[in-house]
Amino acid sequence: MAELATLWIVRHGESTANVAASAAEESGSELIDLTHRDPDVPLSPTGEDQARATGRWLAELPEARRPDVAVVSPYLRAVRTAELALDGTGIPVSRDERLRDRELGILDGLTGHGVRRRYPEEATRRDRLGKFYYRPPGGESWTDVALRLRALLGDLRRDHEDRRVLLFGHDALVFLTRYLVEGLTEDELMALTRRYVIANCSVTGWSADGDGRLRPDVFNDVGHLQAQGATPTREDEVHAEPV
Repeated sequence: MAELATLWIVRHGESTANVAASAAEESGSELIDLTHRDPDVPLSPTGEDQARATGRWLAELPEARRPDVAVVSPYLRAVRTAELALDGTGIPVSRDERLRDRELGILDGLTGHGVRRRYPEEATRRDRLGKFYYRPPGGESWTDVALRLRALLGDLRRDHEDRRVLLFGHDALVFLTRYLVEGLTEDELMALTRRYVIANCSVTGWSADGDGRLRPDVFNDVGHLQAQGATPTREDEVHAEPV
């Protein structure tokens, strides 16, 4: 099977919705104070700084390691992260709707507390089905997202064999890319989601080994942000792990 030389995925920079969600969870609110629909959520000032720092890191990479092509989620926070990070690099960029964030349906805009208060039957159904298979009304399960991501990865392998590909997306996509590329089990994937919060503008990556198979290099790494003087996600949310 055709394979990429290198694959990276960068989570978008901190968004205004990330800030609002953290405030709502900490205050015990049922609703997240959102002013935009999910595809239109912009970066926060911190998120823009993180994206620029990612760009400085990319510019310092040796030519032999620099991405050949970038593919971006159509959501504004990912598009803006890519714009700032890739500015001046000349790396070709395309958008692909299969990289969009997981759609939450009727649960969109609610905190965990809000879901339990307003939709207790959904909270019960989620507990019964498990995080991987639960699909909220009008939304997607993790398996739904995995199907569209699997199709995208197949196209990338076909169209960019032996090339270095950089993706800009969302936290669920980082976990699911590990699941698909590394052949993780459902239990291994869910263990990762319990252990880690994917930091904004973190880098997760794989490189082809001598047999032409993608092997993990780094997971949830924010060292490039710290090296460039940018502020990573809150310290209790940064759990980088070399792999």
